[in-house]
Amino acid sequence: MAHRRHSGPLTVQRPFYPEGEVCHVYLLHPPGGIVAGDQLAINLSAESASNALVTTPAAGKFYRSDGALAQQTVTIRIADHASLEWLPQETIIYEGANMASALDLELAAAARFIGWEIAALGRPAAGEGFSAGLAKLSWQITRAGVLLYKERLLIDALAFAARWGLHGHSACGTLFAYPATRAQLTAVQALIGDRPELGVTLIDELLVCRALDHRADLLRAFFWQVWATLRPGVLQRPACTPRIWAT
Repeated sequence: MAHRRHSGPLTVQRPFYPEGEVCHVYLLHPPGGIVAGDQLAINLSAESASNALVTTPAAGKFYRSDGALAQQTVTIRIADHASLEWLPQETIIYEGANMASALDLELAAAARFIGWEIAALGRPAAGEGFSAGLAKLSWQITRAGVLLYKERLLIDALAFAARWGLHGHSACGTLFAYPATRAQLTAVQALIGDRPELGVTLIDELLVCRALDHRADLLRAFFWQVWATLRPGVLQRPACTPRIWAT
């Protein structure tokens, strides 16, 4: 890690190097949750020939709102011949939250990336669904300055319950990997099998995997399998699970 700077209760622990050349970074938000009116901004840059894995020690949370918006923006820039993995724990979005989360990924032509976002709506174990609130989730990915992928997802009570939406699934997630091949697409398809709540596609060299589940922990475990399957080909190194995931 060449440089780090933070303002407010959002910081990183000292870096770990369980793989030698790959810097494992744990992003910490001690308050544990984002409330109405909060704005969190995370900026990550991987310079040429660097390798980093960024994760979080616990789930993030967006709490119930009185109407004001809670926001998180993540900007990731990856230079040529660098790799970065963005693998946060799931984000719990409480019933009645009003939140927006955006990720802007800027890839150089020879950059490498695996990342995911997992949203857990409501708290099913406590009998809470998502009958009120609004979640705005967006991704934008550019490669060598050219737009490669753009997505905006709006989830409210109707979209949460409808068959054309989440159909009552409390957890949804999207995983991206670049650059990916047809062989890696086939490998993920084999993991999915005939489960209708899972899917994967390949857009140019960008692999996009989606998942729905009634439990965020099961969805996260599936993404871990996809990550372990893709990492050797996409990043040219075997899977090395961050030790914080075992605590």
